[in-house]
Amino acid sequence: MDYTFAEHADMLIIYGEVHYNGRAASRLYQERFLERHVPAHTLFERVNQRIRETGSVKITRPDNGVQRTVRTPELEEETSKTNTNGPTELDTFLPQDNSITNGVTKYKVTKGNDLEAANTEFDPFKNRQNDHPTTNLNTLTHLLKASLGTGILSMPAAFQAAGLALGIFSTILVSIICTHCAYILVTSAHELYKRAHKTKMSFADVAEEACLRGPKWARGFAGPIRCYAVIIARNFNYVIDYYVGYTTEIRVTIAALLVPIILLVYVPNLKYLAPVSMIANVFMGIGLGITFYYLVTDVPSISERNLVADISTYPVFFSITIFAIEAIGVVMPLENHMATPQHFVGLCGVLNQGMSGVTLVYMVIGFFGYLKYGDKVEGSITLNLPKEAFAAQIVNILIALAVYGTFGLQFYVICVAIAIAVPTIIPFVALIGAFCFSILGLMVPVAIEMLTFWDKGFGPFHWKIFKNIIVVAAGLLALIFGSKSAIQDIVYMYLGNGTIPKEQIIVGNLTLVGNFSDTTPSS
Repeated sequence: MDYTFAEHADMLIIYGEVHYNGRAASRLYQERFLERHVPAHTLFERVNQRIRETGSVKITRPDNGVQRTVRTPELEEETSKTNTNGPTELDTFLPQDNSITNGVTKYKVTKGNDLEAANTEFDPFKNRQNDHPTTNLNTLTHLLKASLGTGILSMPAAFQAAGLALGIFSTILVSIICTHCAYILVTSAHELYKRAHKTKMSFADVAEEACLRGPKWARGFAGPIRCYAVIIARNFNYVIDYYVGYTTEIRVTIAALLVPIILLVYVPNLKYLAPVSMIANVFMGIGLGITFYYLVTDVPSISERNLVADISTYPVFFSITIFAIEAIGVVMPLENHMATPQHFVGLCGVLNQGMSGVTLVYMVIGFFGYLKYGDKVEGSITLNLPKEAFAAQIVNILIALAVYGTFGLQFYVICVAIAIAVPTIIPFVALIGAFCFSILGLMVPVAIEMLTFWDKGFGPFHWKIFKNIIVVAAGLLALIFGSKSAIQDIVYMYLGNGTIPKEQIIVGNLTLVGNFSDTTPSS
């Protein structure tokens, strides 16, 4: 269909308003000019390219004003000017920086580098406005608190499922994969900031923007802490049961924790949460230090433990370790609140600094925890400590308080409800790690990176594609086998007459015979 000069001008103005998004421009054009034929979304780019190359658009039909009846009088007057000594066609209909004419926001036309040059003029970091920006140290503190949370207590059970040697290698591998996925999420967000002229975005916003600005076929596509409550409750019950002389119902303890947890999450921003995270890190450090003392005392020979466990239990290790190390849910909130967000990524950025230390601690606790307790290792290693020892009681209280401090970073009320329903750690951790983190932590960041850099390519020999295939394969492994294993464990605990063999269930050495509501450690 032929379009008039004025219609072409309107296309260019709208195309600039939506930051060069053809589909969005087509929708806005339809809403603004109800009586007109709606151009295809590809036409906006063609018109834009034509006027950049030639300085004019070809008038293919006389402009008799019929097609402009729905325009405002002011805009009609603006677009009908024919002063030959005035602005050129390019200057008249392509808006300039920071100027508004008749309600139409204008944008600058750059020569040579076209859209990419225009994009680089917007600096999202200089334009970011934060009332309470966090420093690099504050962000590192929050990252350590989010990563050194509940998962580290389950690492010995993960090593039980993998073996000592395979556990070390696999922990490093999982850490590299998880850190890389967080890294590409942030780098994709930084690229999308410039394209969308935004200064911050949530995880969901990044995914949506990647779809909108990715290939055409993707534009229509535009809870990790449930077990925190379980671990807090079990650590408190560990001490309470010793002094009261009977077993406290863990569901009651979890429900009672809801009130103090809600009080913590009322803290309005991460700047105020930094001291809480710092104290929680201190508690976690002291607790892990005391725990490590017990782990390295009277250590048995390595020959008494499996270096490589049965392959059938490896998915359990993979799922638990992904849950333990993955911190994808806090990556974008932490980056959004930074005073210098460009320092979050990079070779020596906040992300790599934090995850390097976290990986080392996870390997040490997992290795020595399994080496010390073997097949008797609990779902949370602190529950293996001697109950009558005062130091062990202090450890459980400190760990519970440290995990409580993490709720301010990521919380949903449904977390406590689910924790009450399934108050057992290992299958719960494995299920969350397998189902949620394999999708949100591994597959979604890979998809975001592919969509964001679709037009720029994927490097020499398309190496990013092969790299992402490996990451997706790891995610699918955890998703399929880990979810299957964890669901079977949960079903078996509640249905004692199930068909799943007991020896295939890894539930932290909980009692699986007789009363299945009893979650006290077996002797």
